[in-house]
Amino acid sequence: MSNAIKQLIESRVSTGRYDPARRLSEAEVSELVRLATRAPSAFNVQNWKFVAVCSPEAKARLRAAAFDQPQIEDAAVTFIVCGTLGAHKDMPRVLQPSVDAGIVPQTVADGWVEMATASHDGNPQLQRDEAFRSASLAAMTLMLAAEGMGVSTGAMSGFDAQAVAAAFELDASEVPVMLVTAGYGLATNWPQKPRRPLQEVMTVA
Repeated sequence: MSNAIKQLIESRVSTGRYDPARRLSEAEVSELVRLATRAPSAFNVQNWKFVAVCSPEAKARLRAAAFDQPQIEDAAVTFIVCGTLGAHKDMPRVLQPSVDAGIVPQTVADGWVEMATASHDGNPQLQRDEAFRSASLAAMTLMLAAEGMGVSTGAMSGFDAQAVAAAFELDASEVPVMLVTAGYGLATNWPQKPRRPLQEVMTVA
């Protein structure tokens, strides 16, 4: 494993206290999302959406829907990471660039569309499971990308999903999965907390 990647993983902390005076540029925010979209997703369906909450007005709306947690306003940006339902319906368009690039044969893409349609149509639980899986992978990729840029992050599940969806006019197919704050952490943040021993969480089959 690359020492740089190992160091990023071992040094990452869950940041809750940010320097409110330090901002991220629009280009930096966009780059974080661009890198997040390199995460894997089933059939490469890319069933995610990111709302970058940057303005004071938008931060106030999000803070109200996130149980008044102050890091929403102190962080440079908070990403609302959503998973999208019914993404299989848009697969032909989403897969076309991979076909055009000669990466995925048209027959394979057609087979993927057929398989995804058969398994996802009429199965809201599977659609939701896939949406949460993809959004979670994208959120972790975003956090590691931020670490690589020298930016601190914190993943948050403490929010009212319905209130967030209403405040940011999310489509019914766009499910808020988690919030990820990003910015420059203060020295008062805790270091990475000890993890459970491997023998408690790992078996070898």
